[in-house]
Amino acid sequence: MPETEHPAPWEYSLNIPNDPRAIPISRRTLRLILTMHGLIALVDTAELLATELVGNAVRHTEGPAALRVSWSPGTLRIGAWDANPEPPEPPNELTSITDLEEGRGLALVRACANQWGWQPLSRNGHRGKYIWCELDAA
Repeated sequence: MPETEHPAPWEYSLNIPNDPRAIPISRRTLRLILTMHGLIALVDTAELLATELVGNAVRHTEGPAALRVSWSPGTLRIGAWDANPEPPEPPNELTSITDLEEGRGLALVRACANQWGWQPLSRNGHRGKYIWCELDAA
Protein backbone atom coordinates (compact mmCIF):
# COMPACT_ATOMS: atom_id res chain seq x y z
CA MET A 1 0.00 0.00 0.00
CA PRO A 2 1.39 3.44 -0.82
CA GLU A 3 1.89 5.84 2.06
CA THR A 4 -0.88 8.08 0.74
CA GLU A 5 -3.32 5.44 2.00
CA HIS A 6 -2.02 5.95 5.55
CA PRO A 7 -3.13 9.42 6.59
CA ALA A 8 -3.44 8.52 10.26
CA PRO A 9 -0.35 8.76 12.46
CA TRP A 10 0.91 5.62 14.21
CA GLU A 11 3.65 4.71 16.67
CA TYR A 12 5.39 1.54 17.81
CA SER A 13 7.74 1.12 20.75
CA LEU A 14 10.01 -1.84 21.45
CA ASN A 15 11.64 -2.18 24.88
CA ILE A 16 15.02 -3.84 24.53
CA PRO A 17 17.54 -5.22 27.00
CA ASN A 18 21.17 -4.20 27.04
CA ASP A 19 22.17 -7.08 24.78
CA PRO A 20 23.88 -6.94 21.36
CA ARG A 21 21.18 -9.30 20.01
CA ALA A 22 18.73 -6.41 20.43
CA ILE A 23 20.31 -4.67 17.43
CA PRO A 24 19.27 -7.17 14.71
CA ILE A 25 15.96 -7.80 16.50
CA SER A 26 15.21 -4.07 16.38
CA ARG A 27 16.27 -3.83 12.73
CA ARG A 28 14.05 -6.77 11.68
CA THR A 29 11.12 -5.43 13.72
CA LEU A 30 11.47 -2.06 12.01
CA ARG A 31 11.56 -3.73 8.58
CA LEU A 32 8.33 -5.59 9.38
CA ILE A 33 6.59 -2.44 10.63
CA LEU A 34 7.50 -0.44 7.54
CA THR A 35 6.64 -3.29 5.17
CA MET A 36 3.23 -3.76 6.76
CA HIS A 37 2.53 -0.02 6.48
CA GLY A 38 3.55 0.10 2.81
CA LEU A 39 6.68 2.19 3.40
CA ILE A 40 9.04 -0.13 1.52
CA ALA A 41 10.95 2.78 -0.06
CA LEU A 42 12.15 3.87 3.39
CA VAL A 43 13.22 0.45 4.70
CA ASP A 44 16.92 0.39 3.79
CA THR A 45 17.73 3.87 5.09
CA ALA A 46 15.50 3.42 8.14
CA GLU A 47 17.26 0.14 9.00
CA LEU A 48 20.67 1.82 8.80
CA LEU A 49 19.52 4.66 11.06
CA ALA A 50 17.84 2.36 13.59
CA THR A 51 20.92 0.12 13.68
CA GLU A 52 23.13 3.09 14.52
CA LEU A 53 20.77 4.51 17.16
CA VAL A 54 20.04 1.19 18.88
CA GLY A 55 23.66 0.09 18.53
CA ASN A 56 24.81 3.22 20.36
CA ALA A 57 22.22 2.69 23.08
CA VAL A 58 23.30 -0.92 23.64
CA ARG A 59 27.08 -0.45 23.28
CA HIS A 60 27.53 2.78 25.20
CA THR A 61 25.11 2.40 28.12
CA GLU A 62 24.52 -0.22 30.77
CA GLY A 63 20.77 -0.06 31.29
CA PRO A 64 17.66 -0.85 29.28
CA ALA A 65 16.85 0.85 25.98
CA ALA A 66 13.89 1.28 23.65
CA LEU A 67 13.28 1.76 19.94
CA ARG A 68 10.42 4.05 18.94
CA VAL A 69 9.11 4.31 15.38
CA SER A 70 6.36 6.75 14.47
CA TRP A 71 4.67 8.00 11.34
CA SER A 72 3.05 11.34 10.75
CA PRO A 73 1.87 11.67 7.17
CA GLY A 74 4.98 12.28 5.10
CA THR A 75 7.52 11.79 7.91
CA LEU A 76 8.98 8.71 9.57
CA ARG A 77 10.61 9.28 12.97
CA ILE A 78 13.00 6.69 14.41
CA GLY A 79 14.34 7.11 17.91
CA ALA A 80 16.25 5.25 20.56
CA TRP A 81 15.99 5.87 24.28
CA ASP A 82 18.76 4.79 26.62
CA ALA A 83 19.36 5.03 30.36
CA ASN A 84 22.39 7.33 30.10
CA PRO A 85 21.34 10.96 30.64
CA GLU A 86 24.61 12.34 29.21
CA PRO A 87 24.25 14.17 25.88
CA PRO A 88 25.58 12.33 22.83
CA GLU A 89 28.96 13.33 21.46
CA PRO A 90 28.55 15.68 18.50
CA PRO A 91 28.79 13.75 15.24
CA ASN A 92 32.06 13.88 13.35
CA GLU A 93 32.25 14.59 9.64
CA LEU A 94 31.97 11.36 7.68
CA THR A 95 34.93 12.31 5.50
CA SER A 96 37.22 12.61 8.51
CA ILE A 97 36.38 9.27 10.13
CA THR A 98 36.23 6.83 7.24
CA ASP A 99 39.13 4.82 8.65
CA LEU A 100 37.60 4.44 12.11
CA GLU A 101 35.79 1.29 13.21
CA GLU A 102 33.71 3.27 15.70
CA GLY A 103 32.46 6.81 15.95
CA ARG A 104 30.50 6.95 12.71
CA GLY A 105 27.02 6.34 14.14
CA LEU A 106 25.70 9.86 14.59
CA ALA A 107 27.66 11.06 11.55
CA LEU A 108 25.74 8.49 9.46
CA VAL A 109 22.49 9.58 11.09
CA ARG A 110 23.24 13.22 10.31
CA ALA A 111 24.19 12.37 6.71
CA CYS A 112 21.21 10.11 5.94
CA ALA A 113 18.34 11.69 7.88
CA ASN A 114 16.46 14.85 6.99
CA GLN A 115 16.63 15.94 10.64
CA TRP A 116 17.98 14.56 13.89
CA GLY A 117 18.25 15.63 17.49
CA TRP A 118 18.17 14.50 21.09
CA GLN A 119 16.46 15.39 24.35
CA PRO A 120 16.67 14.32 27.99
CA LEU A 121 13.90 11.83 28.74
CA SER A 122 13.09 9.73 31.80
CA ARG A 123 11.39 6.39 31.25
CA ASN A 124 10.17 3.83 33.78
CA GLY A 125 12.06 5.55 36.59
CA HIS A 126 15.35 5.70 34.65
CA ARG A 127 16.89 9.03 33.71
CA GLY A 128 18.11 8.95 30.15
CA LYS A 129 18.03 10.50 26.72
CA TYR A 130 16.12 10.06 23.48
CA ILE A 131 18.00 10.43 20.18
CA TRP A 132 15.77 10.68 17.14
CA CYS A 133 15.94 11.22 13.41
CA GLU A 134 13.39 11.82 10.69
CA LEU A 135 13.04 10.64 7.10
CA ASP A 136 10.75 12.41 4.68
CA ALA A 137 8.70 10.05 2.54
CA ALA A 138 9.01 12.19 -0.59
